[in-house]
Amino acid sequence: MLQIGDEMYLSAVFVLLLFGTRSAIGASSVTASLYVFIVMFRFPPVPATQASQVLRPTGPVSAGVPVVAHRGGGHDAPENTIAAIREASRNGATGVELDLGFTADGVAVLMHDETVERTTNGTGAVGTLGLADLRALDATAKHRLREKFKGERVPTLQEAVEECIKHQLTIFFDVKDQPDKAAAALGDLYQKYPVLYNSSIVCSFEPKVIYKMRQADPGVVTALTHRPWSLSRYGDGTPRSLTSWMHCWLSVLDLLLDWAHHHMLWNLCGISAIFMQKDFISLDYIQYWAERGVEVVGWTVNTAVEKQYYQDVLKISYITDSLREDCEPHY
Repeated sequence: MLQIGDEMYLSAVFVLLLFGTRSAIGASSVTASLYVFIVMFRFPPVPATQASQVLRPTGPVSAGVPVVAHRGGGHDAPENTIAAIREASRNGATGVELDLGFTADGVAVLMHDETVERTTNGTGAVGTLGLADLRALDATAKHRLREKFKGERVPTLQEAVEECIKHQLTIFFDVKDQPDKAAAALGDLYQKYPVLYNSSIVCSFEPKVIYKMRQADPGVVTALTHRPWSLSRYGDGTPRSLTSWMHCWLSVLDLLLDWAHHHMLWNLCGISAIFMQKDFISLDYIQYWAERGVEVVGWTVNTAVEKQYYQDVLKISYITDSLREDCEPHY
């Protein structure tokens, strides 16, 4: 059920609707409908013991807080490659975050962008290239350490999962879109490798992706990824729109989206964690989610000072581009 604090926010919704509509019946009906919708269609979170096993793995590799290599650790090795997974394990990561994409022939592969230009020597959208075409590309072409990792190719999702299992790494599956395809592909992997239920989590900026995943398999640990003001501003704070009226409108939508994440969507999806951009995390914020049985994971933490703060003060997991050295901020 809803937490007491969230029921108070439903009361706030009622008051706003009452002032807006000047109808107690209408305001009551809409608020009650929202409450009933959440109660009827929500997914309960997986058991806390299972979520804890995924988010706070035990063993010699996890001395201190868990550390997850972003895209496999894109600063230390070519992102989303088998080499990155091996390098992350070698450098002491407890887990890796991997991005899911699909080829023209429907094969799930590791790729963050919609196109291949940024990371390979090829051109075009991932979804327009067959697996054979994608395999022919050099996945190290644009990386600063391309000579060290020469010959690395774009791996399939299954190849990456098998490599992570071999190295006992927790997997953070980051799904951008195509919820039906993603749920089907991941569902097949969970059936083939049951160990994933206790060693992986599916995360996304898109609530519909998480809801679809819970619908397909309620036993999968899931998380919502969020950055406040993401609709109106880029990660560095620059406005997305050049017109003031559009910026104001996007800011209003940002407020609504932020409210929904913190007071409705988390409950509807039954998430076990929220992945929050590092600049918006505090001890109070961690406590807010702890009261709801939800873990906070910070991203992307790329300096030694920040990492020490997470280890000693916040004491929560974080995602980083490098386990070896400081590197540029990542939004």
